Amino acid sequence: MVSIQLPDGSRREFPGPVTVGEVAASIGPGLAKAAIAGRVGQGKDAHVVDTSYRIESDASLAILTDKDPEGLDVIRHSTAHLLAYAVKELFPDAQVTIGPTIENGFYYDFSYKRPFTPDDLQAIEKKMTELAKKDEKVARRVLPRDEAVAYFKSLGEHYKAEIIAGIPSNEEVSLYREGGFEDLCRGPHVPSTGRLKHFKLMKVAGAYWRGDHRNEQLQRIYGTAWATKDELQQYLHMLEEAEKRDHRKLGRELDLFHIDEHSPGTVFWHPKGWALWQEVEQYMRRVYRDNGYLEVKGPQILDKTLWEKTGHWQKYRENMFTTESEKRDYALKPMNCPGHILIFKQGIKSYRDLPLRYGEFGQCHRNEPTGGLHGIMRVRGFTQDDGHIFCTEDQILPECEVYTALLQKVYKDFGFTDIIYKVATRPEARIGSDDAWDKAEHALMESLRRSGVAFEIAPGDGAFYGPKIEYTLKDALGRPWQVGTMQVDFFMAERLGAEYVTESGERQVPVMLHRAIVGSLERFIGILIEQHAGALPAWLAPVQVVVANITDAQADYVQEVVKTLQKQGLRVERDLRNEKITYKIREHSLQKVPYILVVGDKEKAAGTVAVRARGNQDLGAMSLDTFSLKIASDIAQKV
Repeated sequence: MVSIQLPDGSRREFPGPVTVGEVAASIGPGLAKAAIAGRVGQGKDAHVVDTSYRIESDASLAILTDKDPEGLDVIRHSTAHLLAYAVKELFPDAQVTIGPTIENGFYYDFSYKRPFTPDDLQAIEKKMTELAKKDEKVARRVLPRDEAVAYFKSLGEHYKAEIIAGIPSNEEVSLYREGGFEDLCRGPHVPSTGRLKHFKLMKVAGAYWRGDHRNEQLQRIYGTAWATKDELQQYLHMLEEAEKRDHRKLGRELDLFHIDEHSPGTVFWHPKGWALWQEVEQYMRRVYRDNGYLEVKGPQILDKTLWEKTGHWQKYRENMFTTESEKRDYALKPMNCPGHILIFKQGIKSYRDLPLRYGEFGQCHRNEPTGGLHGIMRVRGFTQDDGHIFCTEDQILPECEVYTALLQKVYKDFGFTDIIYKVATRPEARIGSDDAWDKAEHALMESLRRSGVAFEIAPGDGAFYGPKIEYTLKDALGRPWQVGTMQVDFFMAERLGAEYVTESGERQVPVMLHRAIVGSLERFIGILIEQHAGALPAWLAPVQVVVANITDAQADYVQEVVKTLQKQGLRVERDLRNEKITYKIREHSLQKVPYILVVGDKEKAAGTVAVRARGNQDLGAMSLDTFSLKIASDIAQKV
């Protein structure tokens, strides 16, 4: 007898080995039809299998459908194989390499004699639909490694043969066949191709074989797949909206910044972009000042020996920019932490000085690969709103609780209210005592409980020196952005010899809390641009007000209005060009300026301004004092 325990705690008995599909059928025809795969086992021992998988002994089993995340992953994996199948049908000379799932979809890399075109992509997608409608069974078989190598060589699939040749010779490999196409794969896969209905091919990009630029460049076809037509359409709509909001596109259109080939991975800020930068930085500087942080500034270049002590030279060297002077090796700092410890070490610190909070807008450099650079979201030179709190173990909890409340306020001011909280706990390879880890993890979790928020646990995802909280924002399109962090560090202060004097007069190493609210200012500004689709709220807008005249007769009045508003601290521009007022309004509307003030003879005579708000809202004429109060209210309320 084989006993199968289901997720609801019930059991089903079978006279002998049974497949996942047979268990689903025993529960009901609806589930048998909906079943995509199964999850056998529980916890760390759980693994996802095909519906044809035979269960030989007592086990726990969950039947997976397209409503389960793991089921959707199986759909995407199988759609990647369907893509390869279609390519081989249309382009028999193409060689298939690898095709994994990724977030929201999949890709497959191919070697082919010419680049695939947009027309090719349409033809491939059409062929995929045709093959899926055949509803061909997806069948698994197993071969000895050497036999599998010979098999794929006979098919002319030399990349597959090379992959298999890297597997130990005593192992077997699994293959999956659908119709006339067979592929190397661990699985699992859908029972038949008819389960693959809602997909779309997105683009073609280059990719090196095995990720090595010295190897042949392959062609990577990206696609997306979903359980329902509505989900696919929603995702495609989100991509359309994301394209409209792309910070690189808006950065050009709004004249905020550019990236130049003379300095790849760094940002050239234009006047309007720098005005936005300054508003974010000065806001964060006030946050520092009002919450007990002492702002510091460390050097850009630090000696190699310091990075050796922290371990960065051994573990992070390839990502660091280095230089040499007078036979000494230096590195541009990739992070600010060691510099803050060196500042802490100046002079004797007492327990009465703790917690000691340092904040820095520290410019860092990391040698990111060219392929990983993305506008201002991922760069080589960036500035962090970096902070480090030196404290005792007993102070971890109150510091984290206060920090979460502060972070929530900051995010709300910038327009983000949907936050995901995650606690990353101890990894297997770690330093420090279990008692210290217990206290740190408890403090992080308890701080979030006291903050009244739900949080997830990411087991084993903490750093080797301590656990952390990750704060992830969801933007207007529902996209997640991991931005803030609070990390507990038992390690670095000790390595660099930082100590304080306890109440009993003993020397003690402080706990170091690494924290960032917005993280990289470059990346955060990119997120802000996309969140607001370039239409930044009045307090952040690079140009808050434009004053435009109808004829030259109002030029002097425009100058007076501009001067008055500038004295109030507003960022104001004048438009005295000899153009029609409708042209001026349209142009500044496209620049997403919050307020356009129009003045003609009537406004000049009455000492008023005609106010137009962003979104083509005509607010009518009002006195300059009334307008000043209105925009001051907008700025104060961060709306």
